Amino acid sequence: MSRICDLTGKMAMNGFNVSNSNVKTKRKFYPNLHVKKFYIPEEDRWITLKVSTSAIKTISKNGITAVINKFLKKGYI
Repeated sequence: MSRICDLTGKMAMNGFNVSNSNVKTKRKFYPNLHVKKFYIPEEDRWITLKVSTSAIKTISKNGITAVINKFLKKGYI
């Protein structure tokens, strides 16, 4: 199961832990993902998506169908 947002395409980034002595060790920054069910009234069905919190905020502001259409148009999905 990959850690990628289904709508925005956000994924893990690489970086470093930096100690007090300035020794750098590799680490990953993971996106804040949640598995959530959304109801699409036009199709009268539920869909389950793994989305980031920024995508959840966008969905609650604009609605699920508008957001899916927008991301389809931009080519993220």
